[in-house]
Amino acid sequence: MQGKDVNGQANPTVLFLCTGNYYRSRHAEAVFNHHAAAAGLRWRATSRGLALEFGLDNVGPMSKATAARLAALGIPHEPYLRLPLRVTESDLAAAALVVALKEAEHRPLMAERFLVWVERAEYWAVHDLDAATPEEALPDIERRVRALVTGLAGRPVT
Repeated sequence: MQGKDVNGQANPTVLFLCTGNYYRSRHAEAVFNHHAAAAGLRWRATSRGLALEFGLDNVGPMSKATAARLAALGIPHEPYLRLPLRVTESDLAAAALVVALKEAEHRPLMAERFLVWVERAEYWAVHDLDAATPEEALPDIERRVRALVTGLAGRPVT
């Protein structure tokens, strides 16, 4: 099927999940879109949060650390300035690939809130601020996203 991925989507989507959709998943979304476009992939990313209620200290639309790191990478953060969004069943269903950024944190939330999706998601091990600084976590996300883009470039996406 021309213009579609293996799941039949014209412009397949990677859905990045974190807890608050404020820091890690937003960074993954922007970095993925930058590298996917540069690689000529049709794939695009979006991001959502599994438990926005846990982000009581999140101020504004995006983490300052995320915005600063994107600026340092030369990736505009302005297109991603929106308030965090909670993931819905339709978000999960629309994605060709779901990536939760920390298995130990997000698998239990997926099991509690979206049981049918627990085994359909891919899980990474990117720590939040409780266990890693932005100087550690954000480059980790970048490495993983670059590897993902490289892997997707080998998939049958026409």
